[in-house]
Amino acid sequence: MSEVTVKQLAEVLGIALNQLIEQLGSAGISIKSADDTISNEDKRQLLAYLRNSHGKDKKDQSPRKKVVLKRKSTGTLKISSGTGVRSKTKMVNIEVRKKRTFNKPNKIELDEIAKDRQEAQAALNERKIQLAQEEDIRLKAQQQKQAEQQAKLQAANEQQEQLEKAQKEEQVTDTLKPDTPQEVTENTTEEHVEKPVVEVKQTAKEKADQAIEEQVQRQVMAAVEKRKQDKQKREEQSQGTGAAQNKGKSKANTVPGRTKNKYGRKQLHIKGGKRNYNLKPDFKKAEKHGFTKPVADQVKTVAITDSITVADLAKSLAIKSGDVIKELMGMGMMVTINQILDQDTAVLVVEELGHIAQVVESKTIAEELHSQSEEVDDENAVPRPPVVTVMGHVDHGKTSLLDYIRKTKVTDKEAGGITQHIGAYHVTTDKSIITFIDTPGHAAFTAMRMRGAKATDIVILVVAANDGVMPQTIEAVKHAKAAGVPIIVAVNKMDLEGATIEKAKLDLSSHDVIAESFGGDVQFIPVSALTGLGIDELLEAISLQAEVMELKAVVDKPAKGIVVESSLDKGKGPVATVLVKSGTLRKGDMVLSGEQFGRARRMLNELGEEISEAGPSIPVVIQGLSGVPVAGEDFLVVKNEKRAKSAATERKAHERDSRLKVQQAAKLENLLSNMGKEEKLVVNLLIKADVQGSVEALKESLTVLGNDDVEVRAIATGVGGITNADAQLALSAKAIIIGFNVRADKAAREVIKQNNLDLHYFSIIYEAIDNIKAAITGFLGTETKEVIIGTAEVKDVFRSSKFGSIAGCIVLEGTVKHDNPIRVIRDNVVIFEGELESLRRHKDDVKEVKSGTECGIGVKGYNDINPGDEIECYERVEVQKTLD
Repeated sequence: MSEVTVKQLAEVLGIALNQLIEQLGSAGISIKSADDTISNEDKRQLLAYLRNSHGKDKKDQSPRKKVVLKRKSTGTLKISSGTGVRSKTKMVNIEVRKKRTFNKPNKIELDEIAKDRQEAQAALNERKIQLAQEEDIRLKAQQQKQAEQQAKLQAANEQQEQLEKAQKEEQVTDTLKPDTPQEVTENTTEEHVEKPVVEVKQTAKEKADQAIEEQVQRQVMAAVEKRKQDKQKREEQSQGTGAAQNKGKSKANTVPGRTKNKYGRKQLHIKGGKRNYNLKPDFKKAEKHGFTKPVADQVKTVAITDSITVADLAKSLAIKSGDVIKELMGMGMMVTINQILDQDTAVLVVEELGHIAQVVESKTIAEELHSQSEEVDDENAVPRPPVVTVMGHVDHGKTSLLDYIRKTKVTDKEAGGITQHIGAYHVTTDKSIITFIDTPGHAAFTAMRMRGAKATDIVILVVAANDGVMPQTIEAVKHAKAAGVPIIVAVNKMDLEGATIEKAKLDLSSHDVIAESFGGDVQFIPVSALTGLGIDELLEAISLQAEVMELKAVVDKPAKGIVVESSLDKGKGPVATVLVKSGTLRKGDMVLSGEQFGRARRMLNELGEEISEAGPSIPVVIQGLSGVPVAGEDFLVVKNEKRAKSAATERKAHERDSRLKVQQAAKLENLLSNMGKEEKLVVNLLIKADVQGSVEALKESLTVLGNDDVEVRAIATGVGGITNADAQLALSAKAIIIGFNVRADKAAREVIKQNNLDLHYFSIIYEAIDNIKAAITGFLGTETKEVIIGTAEVKDVFRSSKFGSIAGCIVLEGTVKHDNPIRVIRDNVVIFEGELESLRRHKDDVKEVKSGTECGIGVKGYNDINPGDEIECYERVEVQKTLD
């Protein structure tokens, strides 16, 4: 795009066409219309003009002016020289130099600073205006409030003046009031006694004036009395409304004689809670606090779940955590505030503290989902195919029998010709569909056989006619009986010469597996995986047993089942083989299994073909989970991802709490058990395998190899290849790395090679067990054993001046050697241990005497030898310690 039109350039730059034409004209580029073309040179010219106009054409290359300030200060410091008593202190002058450099800003920075100042000044001015407005509003409100208070005060003063005026009128009335008739009578009586009677003559005018004056006095008295009554009513009303508020307050308002202040005026009304300032404060006033200590002990009912921390337990009991810790210490437990207590311990603590413990079974989200999925509508249930698990001893032909039924060759794909993975297949026969689960027969795969028995409806017990009942055969019978599933015995290898079914019937009858011919309910079918003998009869027996059991399941509901096997594929991620027990599993469903969840993004059958759904009793391989689920774990379909994530997170936390409880309980137990013992040799293993079942089998088989001298620990296990993190972990723990059908990546191989780590690859499990056992044996070292090499019987005893007692003996077995230690045995009891001083034959000193030969033996430092004693000669040899 070397040349473009003006219109296209305006669209690219996102500006108006007229503005671009004006800028081009200003830059000295002549443009006539919008369709004129612009070259690269014109673009550079326009860019230079725009930069020049915006002040960005040149950069100030001159160095900035700067000012350097140097400051120097001196001081003194005391320094001690020498040690102990002879140490001296001396003063040392110290000079501190400080240097600060101030750079002069350039023009652009000054412009920016000025702009910032203007903006800050504008903001400050705006803030000042806002504050001034707020201050005006506040002053206006304050003035209004003061005016209201002034009006109230003026009204109160007017009321006070009215009261004073009424009081003055009352005083005037009191002065004008005549004496009572009683007083007049008394006075007249006294005058009558002391003086003679004087007759007073009144005129008519004086009588009229006196009557008017009495009438005026009566009216004044009536008015004063009325005002008194009104005042008394008002006081009673005010006292009635404020009695509750003034209760318990200061005595200032109720003390008689104190209604007037020091100026002779009545005091205004005092608000409740205030005191009269003319009275002295009452410092002995009783103040009642708001909290009263409970008289009786409070007994709380505390809900105890499966696990609870010390802090939560203390919070539930409304006490301090230290009290709970103290109680636990009294019970012999050293705990912290965040330590998790098991249910039994928490119940015991609550009861010891005098409260009531209520055990509550906490229901997790996963349990709620499982309980919801358990609700089955029996009316919509339809018959489903039976799930048949093939079990038996190793190399009895289980997989070969299934191969003949499926017309495939699975044993050719297995290392060593033995099954090391659990496989699930469904086969369509002439009568129905049957799902088969093939389990390993090796002793290491006990957990796999248990999962097979858990997920099955019928167990086919394969017994070789030539071997009979073997250890894993008995174990399979126990698993089947523990799961409560019926057994069909298939006696294999009937094509061999001399093979008979009766031997298997007799051997299994001792393990409570009674054949129908012996009066039991177990079918015995003679079969041959090589020739196909009895295969049809076996399928017929399976169909008959399934009809008797009436197997049914609901199809139209979310799927639920069990994880048969799981693995980690490098290209596909976590892969799980699941068996649907009820419902329908569809592509895209949200699957929850243990601590893992995810959508079933891809579904494959046992032939590797992609399918969209799987019904009851159908095995399927799913991809898309967040991690490798635990084989044998139940799975179910959840409606939304949020619910599944919450359930998985909750289960992870529960598993972590359970591990912590086990570790904390084991710490003290291990401490007490190892007290006074020598430290054990610990061999750490890091196990990685292709599937979860192999990991379990290897871990269980290898961790039981230890004894009193050595302990085998699996520090880490996992599914998938050996990574750099695994190699680093093995390096820090000094562990042996075991890869079962997996390999180490490039980074892990470099770490292993540089640090000379012990790495072993295996594909057959018994080879792994044997090699690791030999490696662990090498760690044990050697031990000294005593081996008896010869025994001689004393026939007679001779006396020698040089050697003392000489025993004339005959060697019964082995060889008696001169340089080896010996024991003297009398009546099968060792009475002396030592060494030979002389060994002679026919007066000749010899080194050894063989069996059947007579000799003379002198025991060093021991002369109490009698005829009939035995002299046992032995040697000490070092042998390799073993794990047995």
